[in-house]
Amino acid sequence: MKLVSVIQHTSSEYLGLIEDHLEGRGIRFRYFRPFTEGGTLPLRDAVRDGLILLGGGVWGAAGTRDVPTLREEVSLAHAALMFESPVIGIGLGAQILALAAGGGATPAPLEFEVTVARRVDDNALNGYLPREYPLALYGRDRPLPPAHAKVLAVDPGRVPALWQIGACAFGFAGHPGLKVAMVEDLIMEFAEAPPQPGAELAKLRAASRAMEDALVPIMTGVVQAANWMQPRAAG
Repeated sequence: MKLVSVIQHTSSEYLGLIEDHLEGRGIRFRYFRPFTEGGTLPLRDAVRDGLILLGGGVWGAAGTRDVPTLREEVSLAHAALMFESPVIGIGLGAQILALAAGGGATPAPLEFEVTVARRVDDNALNGYLPREYPLALYGRDRPLPPAHAKVLAVDPGRVPALWQIGACAFGFAGHPGLKVAMVEDLIMEFAEAPPQPGAELAKLRAASRAMEDALVPIMTGVVQAANWMQPRAAG
């Protein structure tokens, strides 16, 4: 049976609404928390079934305040790409995926913004990506996808919001399964927080139902592309 490795970078940010979609399909996953005492990263061979890299709150990957395990995680994501394993990068995780795939990360201040992403490829996620969906961004720095990445959706400024590497690696600028409580916990977890987050929290609350609805086709497409419903190949 397959087991997807999920790397957390903070106590507050986890899979959120995505958990229900994996559990409902019988897809097993295991969290790794390298920031905790005794916490570790998965071994290279453990990511053959799939790797999900979550956001990082105040942490980035562009040199200003890098997540402490950045080098190891880029190496791990690169190994997963070489295995042609599914890789999902969210927020900071998308920066790590971009670096692993030959792209980069650009410095940006810590921010929290709720806006809308628009599909630019009708075949995105096997045709399941909604034409528009809420885009909730919380984090520092931004991914620079490599030139060979396929952009699937953009934000209002035409910046990539979702992009694809190969057949089954995806970079999400925002967390598609974000919950309001996760943002509230992120604000309390660190001394540093985005300026005046109240207005964006109100937007996130208002968009919560739309995010839940959009996640249904998004996860259908992701699971299909990742082949997570298929049994592990013999050998």
